[in-house]
Amino acid sequence: MSETMETPENRLKRLHMRSWRRGMKEMDLILGHFADDCLAGLAPGDLDLYERMLGENDQDLYLWVTGRIGDAQASGRDGPPHLGTMLDRVARHASQRLAPDS
Repeated sequence: MSETMETPENRLKRLHMRSWRRGMKEMDLILGHFADDCLAGLAPGDLDLYERMLGENDQDLYLWVTGRIGDAQASGRDGPPHLGTMLDRVARHASQRLAPDS
């Protein structure tokens, strides 16, 4: 039996789809726009981290990401330490995307 490897293009398509089809509309919008704007530019290790983050529950992800937007992180909303850098990146993207034009 031959084991086939996923191509980088197919992986990006799959992660993009998973980002837009979460089940919680708020996370669709946060992760979908991040995927549109940033996925293709992520290094392979960052894609691995992003994929692990996508395996988390939407309600938790929402709290972890939105808890990073603003002046300070809310206690108890930090998320798992191994996802911290990706959560920060997604939160920063969402914050910049939603910021009023200056």
